[in-house]
Amino acid sequence: MVGLGGSGLAAIERLVGAGVDVVGIDSGLIAGGATGANGGFLLAGTSAFFDETAEVLGPERASAIYGMTVDAIDRIAGDRPRTGSLRIAEPPEELESCRRHLETLGDAGFGAEWYRGPEGEGLLIPDDTTYNPMATARETAERVLAAGVRLHENTAAVEVAPGRVETGRGTIEADLVIVAVDGLLGPLVPAVADRARPTRLQMLATDPVGRTITERAVYLRWGLEYYQQLPDGRIAIGGFRDVEGDGAWTTDTDTTPEVQSRLEDFVRDRLGVTAPVSHRWAATVSFSDGILPVCETVSPGLSVAGAYNGTGNVIGRLCGEALADQYLAGGSTWLDLLRG
Repeated sequence: MVGLGGSGLAAIERLVGAGVDVVGIDSGLIAGGATGANGGFLLAGTSAFFDETAEVLGPERASAIYGMTVDAIDRIAGDRPRTGSLRIAEPPEELESCRRHLETLGDAGFGAEWYRGPEGEGLLIPDDTTYNPMATARETAERVLAAGVRLHENTAAVEVAPGRVETGRGTIEADLVIVAVDGLLGPLVPAVADRARPTRLQMLATDPVGRTITERAVYLRWGLEYYQQLPDGRIAIGGFRDVEGDGAWTTDTDTTPEVQSRLEDFVRDRLGVTAPVSHRWAATVSFSDGILPVCETVSPGLSVAGAYNGTGNVIGRLCGEALADQYLAGGSTWLDLLRG
């Protein structure tokens, strides 16, 4: 396994549960990439809004995908409360899109309702929630380590091929190599580079705020901005990728003044938060050439998962599990849905 984020660890857990001998490596720390640096949203569906997904894939296929992501949220969140997510129409032109989104979800039998509140006006989707992705990933790592899996941090894959991974510390040979690195999928596996374009996402967090700003995951401006209030009262916010233009298409994980200043302005002006900024960071993810991720067998002995379009917490887990199921049983419902 190349990549010890949410996707890779999900695949490892499924494989080790079936008695498979697994070795996992990561160029950094466990959950040290985008898994540990994202907004912590668990959102049902694809990276597109449900009405758009239904238009592209058809209502039946879109509903099946959505249903599987809802089930995955239940498994990931466990006993955590389902606080829901808010899609806020900002700018106001997004209101009509929210109404179509609501109507299509209702027609398919999924829960959603119109919302007006302190965050703004738009859509409340009750199946969604938030979580701590780094803590969850590291809990998974502890379980698989206890089951005898060998995990190696700070071990970069220099070259991957069917059944073989070259690292700076030696060669790993296996029946199957799964590459689940999202942001660096294209550079590591050239065969999918044209469908897994790396981009930089930036976030910041404040010191704890002495009042409740929101109790839900909130996203607005068609999902470009997203924020939540953490259990300790901090605000974590990401977005404004479009401010960088083509400069956002990079594997560079340095923060940039233009994006960070927009994030901070949003916290001050839109949310009215005066607490100091405590952390600023960026991470690399990949975007596919459509609304679905890249999750497939490249050649016998080499499978890949990534290009989650910035929504990898749920979809990434399903992709990791699906590649494990394909190895174990020769197929997967999730892979069938992605292939159409």
